[in-house]
Order: sequence, then C-alpha cells, then structure tokens
Amino acid sequence: MFDLIIRNANLPDGRKGIDIAIRDGRIAAVEANIAAEAGQEIDATGRLATPPFVDPHFHMDATLSLGLPRMNVSGTLMEGIALWGELRPIVTREELVERALRYCDLAVTQGLLHIRSHVDVSDPRLVTVEALLEVRDRVAPYIDLQLVAFPQDGYYRCADAVDSLNRALDMGVDVVGGIPHYERTMSEGAASVEALCRIAADRGLPVDMHCDESDDPMSRHIETLAAQTVRFGLQGRVAGSHLASMHSMDNYYVSTLIPRMVEAGINAIPNPLINILLQGRHDTYPKRRGMTRVRELMDAGINVSFGHDCVMDPWYSMGSGDMLEVGSMAIHVAQMAGIEDKKRIFDALTVNSAKTLGLEGYGLEKGCNGDIVILQAHDVLEALRLKPVRLAVIRRGRVVARTAPRIGELFLEGRPASTDIGLDYIPRY
Repeated sequence: MFDLIIRNANLPDGRKGIDIAIRDGRIAAVEANIAAEAGQEIDATGRLATPPFVDPHFHMDATLSLGLPRMNVSGTLMEGIALWGELRPIVTREELVERALRYCDLAVTQGLLHIRSHVDVSDPRLVTVEALLEVRDRVAPYIDLQLVAFPQDGYYRCADAVDSLNRALDMGVDVVGGIPHYERTMSEGAASVEALCRIAADRGLPVDMHCDESDDPMSRHIETLAAQTVRFGLQGRVAGSHLASMHSMDNYYVSTLIPRMVEAGINAIPNPLINILLQGRHDTYPKRRGMTRVRELMDAGINVSFGHDCVMDPWYSMGSGDMLEVGSMAIHVAQMAGIEDKKRIFDALTVNSAKTLGLEGYGLEKGCNGDIVILQAHDVLEALRLKPVRLAVIRRGRVVARTAPRIGELFLEGRPASTDIGLDYIPRY
C-alpha cells in the first residue's frame, strides 16, 4: 500500500508510461505498471513528471518591490543598486516577510520548491536577515530556502559589511556571498574574495559570489575565486554567479581560465533574463549579449545552473517565478536550440541546480524525496517550448498545488474543436 501513485508519466530521461509510487514522503518505486494500491492516484496521461525546479540565484528581500520608492528609469544595473540603497533603510521586517511569502506562494504554483536567495547585509540593522530567516522557517514545509549573506554595497566598500556579514552567518545564514567587482579597486575585489573564502573555510560553509557582472573583459575575479577555492580546499562548494565579463573576454584568455574553473570545481550560475537585459548598456551596435559562455562551460564539464535572479524589483520589472521562462531565454541567448542542447538547458533548471545547492534526496529514483511536478507537456522539449501549466505540484508525497489544464476551443467552420492547444503537434525527433 502506497500513499500516492502517479500513473502513466513520461520522465525527463525519455522513459514513457512510468508509474511513480510514494510512501512516507519518499519515492518507493519507479517502474511501469505498478501492481499496487494507493491512498491517492494521479493519472499523468502521458505528461511529463519531473523533479521540482530549482532556482540557485534569487533576491527575495527585494522581490515584488517594484516602484518602491520609485521606478528604475534607466533600467540599468547601477540605478537598480542605487534604488535598492534608497529602499533598504526604510523597509520593515513585516513588509519583507509579506513580500517574500507572496513570492513563495507563486513559486509553489510554478513547481519551484528549492530557492537560494541572496540577502543584503549592508544595513547593520540586518532587518533583511531577520525577515528571511523567519520566511525560511515558515516555508520549510513546502520550499527549501537557502540564504546567502550578500554584501550588496561591497565587503570592503561598505563600512559595516565585514561585521554585518559575520553577524548574519552567526544568526544562521547558510552561504557566504560577495561582490568583488563592486569594490573600489580590482585589488580590493581580489582581497574580498580571499577574505570571504577564508571565512567559508573556517565555518565549513559554501560560497556563492556575484562575480564579474560586468562588460569589462578585465573584470577577472572568477580567476581569483577559482584560485582561492583550491587554496582553501573548497572544491565543489563554490559558485560564481553571473560571470558576465566572460562574454567579452578574448578567446585565448578564456581557454586558460576554464581549465582553472574545472580544477576548482566551480559551479557557474548565469542569469539569462537579467544578463540579457542589463549587460551591453554602453554598446551601440554591435551590442553584446552579456551572458557568459554557457556552451563552452558545459562542454568543459562545469556544472552550469540558471537563476531567475529577480522578479518585479529595482532591477527587473518583469518575471513570474517560472524557471522554464529562464530556460527559454537561455536557449535563445546561448543559441542552444538543438535537441541535446535543450535537454542540457532543462538539466540546468533541475538536476544541475540541485547539485549547486548540494540538495540531498533530489531526483526521481527510488529513495529520493517524493517531490514531483507534473507538467502539461509530453517531454522536456515541449515544456521549454510551451512553458506549460503545472498540473500538480507534489511535496513529500502530498499535493500542494493543482492547476487546471489549459484548454482551448476553435470556432472555425468545418474545423473540429481542439483541446490542449499547443500539444496536438508531436514532432518526430
């Protein structure tokens, strides 16, 4: 007797007509035609069942704050940072909690059950940290929320950041963050990388740095991050987020840089929606895309995962919490439209991101957590194309969100009615 059986599901690896049985919050069987009963059954009707989506890079303290205290008129990264600097001193814990919880509710409906959020520690009040620690506890039944101590105004550039970051970690924040390209000088940026990696090593914590979010090809803090990762024995526990300057670096330098990243076991986290919008602002034409070298990093064996980064905040006035939208943008910007390319993109939204976060029990194998999303799509390629409805979102074997299928009807004379609009064409790949 199982608690739940999902019948007739297609899996991301291409298996079709598979049943998934869950007992006591964990997957107990994954096979065709499970001959058993369950307290609840869901017929996936040949739709895609996938592990939950994972967002390895987000800013939950700023989310849904669009228009507070004013709009980002230029739409640039620098004005966004300045605008957040205006909002941060006046924001309250209650407001932060309320906005974050609203976003978490949205995330669940999108099948997004694992999020790593950077939390600004530049304000010595640490109201952002207090709020997000509360949110982490409150959403734990349905979202795994990791928090990064992030000195938005610079670890050395901001007078209080050194003390505030350590206090945030003492309060229970999970990951050491940084932003070396925002320090006053390149040398101070490099020094901040060393200091922050030392803190992570001493505390036994992971590292996730905003690194080289710049069009400047000489912004090379990822080089320092890789070196300090090896120096402090942090291999596999360090992520470099954005890495936008790699887009502008010359090919020879990149050919020497990527092997050093491989040696260090760096996790790369591009943020396609934000990178394509905010980078290249000083270019006329030709205009750079600004997203890092996704294909080259993947080909080298580097773990690449994609972040949403922002939703309706000082930097990004759009967003829906849909990681498939992130993947769709990645396909376009990285020019990865082949069948195998798209499968790698989908992995960057799921299993790769789970690896970046060090998640245990993630996946669709026996013994994994009973966390599953059923999509109104037949496979990962169709999911990326349609960004479909999440028919059911399951957390530890319990359905936590349902959405009715998207249905359309045609009223054209002589044409039959059509349902599941967009799903009636199955390409022969």
